[in-house]
Amino acid sequence: MFHYTVETKKSPEQAIADLQESLKEEKFGVLWQLDMKEKLNEKGVEFDQTYHILEVCNPVEAKRVLSENALVGYFLPCKIAVYEEDGTTKIGMPKPTALIGLVENEQLMALARDIENRLVTCVDKSV
Repeated sequence: MFHYTVETKKSPEQAIADLQESLKEEKFGVLWQLDMKEKLNEKGVEFDQTYHILEVCNPVEAKRVLSENALVGYFLPCKIAVYEEDGTTKIGMPKPTALIGLVENEQLMALARDIENRLVTCVDKSV
């Protein structure tokens, strides 16, 4: 499976706040947060689903993977989505190992596994 997704009873706003705190513990920062519903409505496209996309980065890890292969920049920064579906808040992300697997480099795969484990921990703490 290319993604990791969990459900929580928290509101999307509370899930995002808790996620940001757990990300800080792993030295990941939120570079940008997109409120998809707001942005699409602003552009005249009706969209009623609560859907937020956070772009997160750990600068030390970003340097490590980019130094190994510049193509990895195509996958950066990491994305985590927080959204409502059928009345349930979900938190999910594409797995770094699934993306890095496309580059076919074992050293990068080891780094991706570490980053993925840390991000999964952050997501799990937010539930």
